[in-house]
Amino acid sequence: MDGRPPVPSPLSIIAMNATTIYLDHNATTALDPRVLEAMAPHFLAAGNAESRHSAGRRARRAFEEATETVAEILHARPDEVVFTSGGTEANNLAVFGLAVDESAPPGRVATTAIEHPAVNGMVAHLEARGYVADVAPVDAEGIVDVDRMAASFYERTRLATAMLANNETGAIQPVARLADLAAARGIPVHTDAVQAVGRIPVDFAALGVATLAASGHKFHGPPGSGVLLVRRGVRLTPRLFGGGQQQGRRPGTIAVPLAVGFATALDLWRREYRSRTETWRRLAARLIDGLRRTVGADRIVLNGPADPSRRLPQTVNLGFLRIEGDALLMQLDLAGVAVSLGSACASGSTQPSPTLVAMGVPADCLRSSVRFSFGAFTTDDDVDRAVAHLAAAVAWLSR
Repeated sequence: MDGRPPVPSPLSIIAMNATTIYLDHNATTALDPRVLEAMAPHFLAAGNAESRHSAGRRARRAFEEATETVAEILHARPDEVVFTSGGTEANNLAVFGLAVDESAPPGRVATTAIEHPAVNGMVAHLEARGYVADVAPVDAEGIVDVDRMAASFYERTRLATAMLANNETGAIQPVARLADLAAARGIPVHTDAVQAVGRIPVDFAALGVATLAASGHKFHGPPGSGVLLVRRGVRLTPRLFGGGQQQGRRPGTIAVPLAVGFATALDLWRREYRSRTETWRRLAARLIDGLRRTVGADRIVLNGPADPSRRLPQTVNLGFLRIEGDALLMQLDLAGVAVSLGSACASGSTQPSPTLVAMGVPADCLRSSVRFSFGAFTTDDDVDRAVAHLAAAVAWLSR
């Protein structure tokens, strides 16, 4: 013994944690009870929105109202809104639909080094079909140099794709600038806005992109709900075939309850986004300041833009130097703190985060970076308790 008091194990504070401290809202969010209330009547009443009887007409009206709400909030036209099963389907429909011309040989796709698996998995599928992917790098803050990206456009470039905000660091990308550069070459742009919609204002018309993907479960809407916005006049090669619903872009029986839930959650965000944003900014500063005090400023590195206005307000990615990330995640889980080491859609991988690798994050930080993300119901107490558990876990793992 060296005379110092023993470092408490995180296991010793589990009893203090009556409920999980959930700080992984970029993975998914809990359904807002107000959304469930709006959806319930449509789950409990039959009615196919394509049927011509009164029950079908009621379902059609609810679907059209949901469509109009989404269009209004995202600054699109109602006929540009296509409801999907989520962000992955929306991204796949867009990337395939814009890039593939069955009457022409394979072309090229311009993309970035930080795309979500829902996009880069589709790009990999196109590569297997003979397409060439031109991958643009990012800087140390995780921002794509879109001018450099545009410089790699070729005559055979069919599509450019860049996410609107990164799911791991929250870095907001200059998508509107990319769309301007691509338009000069007649190249359509798709943006994966799954992490942005319901977190920051998104203006489809102003972005100038051809297509945009969003997912309801990221902002307290129902799982299995998503939207693909398709600019009027843009043609997509179909990937699904059936009865011709939603202008044939996504055929199949319309899930009216999910459309209502998506629209309701988005409308709640619109009504509350100023207060949510203010709270998220404050919680992010509280988390960072608290960890600097308890863990030590020299042990923590912020991954992503230093300027909070250049990243999503509810996302903080921190590297803990000289700590193994998997061990830290395990200790936090035992203490009832839910966080993430990266994208939930790649959580089974033992490889370091491709986003952090692309940013050039040093090796001593690469495998120890933790993503914290807040939701509409995250409190100061959640953050304070998480800081206490993190400080204890870091001390335990550093002993």
